[in-house]
Amino acid sequence: MLSTQNSSFREAYQAEIASGAIEPDAAQAEVAEAYAALDLRLSTYKPARKQGLLSRLFSSGDKDEAPRGLYIHGEVGRGKTMLMDLFFQHSSVEHKRRAHFHEFMADVHERIYDYRQSIARGEIADGDVIALTANAIFEESWLLCFDEFHVTDIADAMILGRLFAKLFELGTVVVATSNVAPDDLYKGGLNRSLFLPFIKQITDHMDVARLDARTDFRLEKLQGVRMWLTPADGDADAALNRAWVKMTGNAKCKPRDISIKGRILHVPCSAHGVARFSFADLCEQPLGASDYLRLAHDYHTILVDHIPVMDSSQRNAAKRFITLIDTLYDNAVKLMASADANPISLYLATEGVEAMEFKRTASRLIEMSSESYLALPHGRKDSTASGSTKGLVET
Repeated sequence: MLSTQNSSFREAYQAEIASGAIEPDAAQAEVAEAYAALDLRLSTYKPARKQGLLSRLFSSGDKDEAPRGLYIHGEVGRGKTMLMDLFFQHSSVEHKRRAHFHEFMADVHERIYDYRQSIARGEIADGDVIALTANAIFEESWLLCFDEFHVTDIADAMILGRLFAKLFELGTVVVATSNVAPDDLYKGGLNRSLFLPFIKQITDHMDVARLDARTDFRLEKLQGVRMWLTPADGDADAALNRAWVKMTGNAKCKPRDISIKGRILHVPCSAHGVARFSFADLCEQPLGASDYLRLAHDYHTILVDHIPVMDSSQRNAAKRFITLIDTLYDNAVKLMASADANPISLYLATEGVEAMEFKRTASRLIEMSSESYLALPHGRKDSTASGSTKGLVET
């Protein structure tokens, strides 16, 4: 692997193909060229507000136009996130940020709230809190890379136009991946006419490309893979390790902390939309539906080590496991796990609510290993744009 400090995106992409980590694909290569061109333009660009005094004094006087960003859309599993992550890792821009769009908007709403509170307390002068938020984001990062760009919440939809108009005005460069074209964002949403100016912001400042790779690489990597491994022994651990390498392109396992309503959800191992946990991490900690919902939103595949056989003495862990599986199932998250028994034999108690609910859990676990389930696109099956995110995403 080339050093992220010394190699361009193009060099890194070609090295990944040469190593076999990325399969050659004409459509993917075309989008990679768009990333390479942007990478080159960014190497000589710096927003006016980020230039030193001497640079501004001796400039030609012409405004240094920001490079157009990229909006890459297409079906799931085509390599959109992989390409963006490779671009981000090898970009020479120092002030950059990569985030799930949902995570970014949660941060935006929190900043807006904080500014309103500061104004109410008289700590800062009254002003446009959206402009203040955009300025703060720009000062931290002027290259923004968003994964899973989609809009379902009216609260997001109503501020995006103003927020991004200011970000683009400041010279921010935006890159985004999405499953939908810009014209289909927030389709069917409340007051969508008020959202349309934001779509124009995208087309005015970003090049839009569809990634039509020949195959669903994500599904291809799961073909022939046993998703439920018993017993949970060394062989199962090795199989999960191999799956990690295959699903992430041998990416380094990195921990990630997610802020949820003032709490921190720790992900011990995270890369390229894949996360890995032990059963204890997920079901023996005080986690709830909102935590599992966030994981289901952020990760298309989750690996779980060492699921034990449970009985009535482990009711709390069993209840969390039931909630976890329901949430993953509802959002078509792919689950690969090692366990001490097959799904039907995981819960020994025969009485109580958990015993009844676990029958549904076992049935879903079996279905989640089927080819038809693995072929489903990641995301809630009945999600639509609305004035609420209840049942889809919690922030």
